[in-house]
Amino acid sequence: MPTIFDLRARRDALSAQRSSGVARVSYDGKTVDYRSVAEIDRALEALDREIAAVEGRRMVRHIRVTTTKGL
Repeated sequence: MPTIFDLRARRDALSAQRSSGVARVSYDGKTVDYRSVAEIDRALEALDREIAAVEGRRMVRHIRVTTTKGL
């Protein structure tokens, strides 16, 4: 099981590459090619969930918003 430091290093590397527009990410001696920004976003979300699990906290997945018209 990866440590919290490994997970954060992966997330930082992936986030940096996403913001630069590059779809190839290298970390810890490994290289991963992503096909789209959406795939990178899903990988970031998965890493966020793993980090939260290691830290013992839960992630909020959905925020429910309700609206009504005036009476």
